[in-house]
Amino acid sequence: MKAKMLAIFTGALMAYGANAADAPKELNLGILGGQNATQQIGDNQCVKQFFDKELNVDTKLRNSSDYSGVIQGLLGGKVDLVLSMSPASYASVYLQDPKAVDIVGIAVDDNDQSKGYHSVVIVKADSPYQKLEDLKGKSFGMADPDSTSGYLMPNQAFKKIFGGTIDDKYNGFFSSVTFSGGHEQDVLGVLNNQFDGAVTWTSLVGDYDKGYSVGAFNRIISMDHPDLMKQIRIIWQSPLIPNGPILVSNQLPADFKQKVVAAIKKLDTQDHSCFIKAMGGTQHIGPATLADYQNIIDMKRDLMKGSRG
Repeated sequence: MKAKMLAIFTGALMAYGANAADAPKELNLGILGGQNATQQIGDNQCVKQFFDKELNVDTKLRNSSDYSGVIQGLLGGKVDLVLSMSPASYASVYLQDPKAVDIVGIAVDDNDQSKGYHSVVIVKADSPYQKLEDLKGKSFGMADPDSTSGYLMPNQAFKKIFGGTIDDKYNGFFSSVTFSGGHEQDVLGVLNNQFDGAVTWTSLVGDYDKGYSVGAFNRIISMDHPDLMKQIRIIWQSPLIPNGPILVSNQLPADFKQKVVAAIKKLDTQDHSCFIKAMGGTQHIGPATLADYQNIIDMKRDLMKGSRG
């Protein structure tokens, strides 16, 4: 009997050892590009420390120079989770492989519980441009081809308003349309007279002078432009865009994936100041499903069909 019990106990220990051995020793956190890389890495150091301790892993911060790097990382198993994903980038992942990732949740504003943001067109405050139509014959900046607010939404709007596509500068309305690489570059491009107008993203909720509650403005203000909101003017805004999903890869071992999801939720509740820092705004995780992003997926599918056609 003792021998039998010992065999069971030893077997359980071996099984535990095998499971422990199966658990990845490394966790790859994808960070969308298009913003100051040094600041992004800095803002996610606390996330690394939390996951390292919680999951007994070495968390690698996979900062990509563009959105496509994170999309390909999720599809190719090189990125395991993303805390702050562009809805259009999620749509790109989903359209290439519907089973590649699971949605952990959606970012929800701590203060007003809003779950969305807007694409906005900005110009310099001392420029003569008061509305979108005033930018006829002017230079324009988009952010990234896989950005929702930095391309997908304004592209759809401009096609309806001006006709044409980005390839013909929307029926020749703009003198040039350039992908700057990200939201920060778009804003700085306007300030530095590289673009007459450009798109970026913001909640349009909260204190205007502080750059609203979340978005590109308050990130740039916190870096080195305290008077940013006095230097720019918003002349167009999109309909509401759902906040980005928090994603986890389905290529992770199932047991470990559950632990990663639990750790993400624990980070939000137990070290909320770190979560806020990584998200770039006062946000927490709320429930979300594929249905929340269906409109963006449909829009992205149409865009991809158009580019192939």
